[in-house]
Amino acid sequence: MIGSLLVVRSTAGMDMDLVEKHLSMAHILKTLNSWFWWENIWMPVNVTWAHFVDRDGLVFPKPHQLYATIPYAFVLLIIRFFSERYVAIPLAKALGIKNVRRVKPQPNPVLESYFRECSKHPSQSEIQGLAKKCNCTVRLVEKWFRRRRNLEIPTVLRKFQEAFWRFSFYLTSSIAGFIFLYDKPWFYDIWQTWVGYPFQTLLPSQYWYYMAEISFYWSLLFTLGIDNKRKDFLAHVIHHLAAIGLMSGSWCGNYVRLGTLVMFVHDTADFWLEAAKMFNYARWEKTCNMLFIIFSIAFFITRIILFPFWILRATLYQPTYYSTTPVIAYFLFNGQLLILQGLHLYWGYLIFKILRRFIFLKDLKDDRSDEEEEDSVTDNEEESAKNGNKNGCGSSKHLLNSSHH
Repeated sequence: MIGSLLVVRSTAGMDMDLVEKHLSMAHILKTLNSWFWWENIWMPVNVTWAHFVDRDGLVFPKPHQLYATIPYAFVLLIIRFFSERYVAIPLAKALGIKNVRRVKPQPNPVLESYFRECSKHPSQSEIQGLAKKCNCTVRLVEKWFRRRRNLEIPTVLRKFQEAFWRFSFYLTSSIAGFIFLYDKPWFYDIWQTWVGYPFQTLLPSQYWYYMAEISFYWSLLFTLGIDNKRKDFLAHVIHHLAAIGLMSGSWCGNYVRLGTLVMFVHDTADFWLEAAKMFNYARWEKTCNMLFIIFSIAFFITRIILFPFWILRATLYQPTYYSTTPVIAYFLFNGQLLILQGLHLYWGYLIFKILRRFIFLKDLKDDRSDEEEEDSVTDNEEESAKNGNKNGCGSSKHLLNSSHH
């Protein structure tokens, strides 16, 4: 009886501890939420969130509307799947791109362990040591590593599909952005982005422009693990996160007019690059070169000239005419925009290197992508490899002869 009473008291004590922990956590989250939405961070002086209630025909962006971008992102992923499957693949075939089947290396635990844990590109001395350990020839170890590396590189068809999707979105977004903006006064006079701020009504076109752009970058983040990895992978992650943060923040602070200009400036150059990639994968060299030159011109005009001297001027300089006490969001947004401009300069440097090599060497290769290594495998060799010894290398004379070239 006493033991049962002690157990009950102990259980009740544990329940009280759990309740106190939940209450303290709820209090912390509530405090953080109140700090995050503090008016002094987002609003000019004497303006509160209560002023952003829809009234008298004025409609304002609301932070909770951003939750819709997550399901919209999955809608875009579904559209991407069908467009890549039923549009990109037939188009690739029409352009002469074949779906090449990769030859898998024979299973070999020793080489696989070395590939994963030590190096994907072993030196010649390391290859010789591995050949002795596996009881096979140096030539076959080299071939195993070449095939294994190729497995981690997307096929040309897969790269084409990815480029097609990005091209389709950027082109559609650019056309839609121009339609949404061409008749707006702030498209021609950027001072108009601040007239009437912060009580600027939200237009339906601005709502859908924002939802589509934020959803698109969410979808890119969701597929980073399966999309073609490049050497500037980290720069892309930073760019996508900065883009989502900037667009979401500008939405909450009702900097929508400036936000739409930033999105339009970025998209108008990007579809040229994706078009150049598609024709590069199809080996249409002259078309690819022409499109890349157009992209380079568009990039330097929009990202190196218009963005810093038009957009950043409007965000850094012009707000001081409307308020002598900038809000905290002023520094947060401009900090992210300056990070974005730093990425522009980094990519501009890469583009300049490619252009310089093209002008002097007539070589328009993208250093960010890994190239598939040639594999002179014949059907006979593959069949012989399947019948080789269980260490995956094989040692038959026929196999060596058939691989010689």
